[in-house]
Amino acid sequence: MPEWWTYGLSDFLLFSPRTYYRLLERYNEAIWPGQLLTLGLGVAILGLLRGGGSWQGRIVWAILAGLWAWVAWAFIWARYTAINWAAVYLLPLFVIEVMLLFAAGVIGQGLKLRVTRDRRSILGIAIFTFALAAYPAIAPLVGRDWRQAEIFGVTPDPTVLGTLGVLTLAEGRVRRWLLVVPMLWCVLSGLTLWAMESPEAWLLPGLALLSLVGGSGNRQGRNG
Repeated sequence: MPEWWTYGLSDFLLFSPRTYYRLLERYNEAIWPGQLLTLGLGVAILGLLRGGGSWQGRIVWAILAGLWAWVAWAFIWARYTAINWAAVYLLPLFVIEVMLLFAAGVIGQGLKLRVTRDRRSILGIAIFTFALAAYPAIAPLVGRDWRQAEIFGVTPDPTVLGTLGVLTLAEGRVRRWLLVVPMLWCVLSGLTLWAMESPEAWLLPGLALLSLVGGSGNRQGRNG
């Protein structure tokens, strides 16, 4: 019997990379053209962020809460749990994040968006734009089919990353609590992709760390 230190991370993977990417492909085919709607909502978020008003912020948080709820139900519960039984334990985390986004951002006043011309705002917008526009291109860039692309509002990774981009812009005491679930997901996703030997395994944890560090400084600059 092998000793515990002889096991690698891939030994704990409950599915093959081919199975996972085939799941993405079938999921994208099943919900098409829903991807156009979620991308449109992402573009709407960018426009609302430029507005900077309190009602615009509430709409942004409402959209993000809705997208997290959709990803939790349509992808994780309805599909991902079929190949990874452990994914069922991730669902409460998504439910918690949805409740926090709605309670703090939509109903309450504990989470406010501030977009200025400082480096923190530039970083937040850049991360969100990357999640929206560039993340789907990763699949063909690493040799996978376009139909296996991961899209904002449809699959967890770009949705979580886009949320981190918006949270980089946010202010309020509850912000730190809203960061917990996205940061945890980024670590778990990075480890999963590493076990799958995916070349982009470093990307999500790296950008999450950048968001955490970049969003921890004091705000400076003029309002944009």
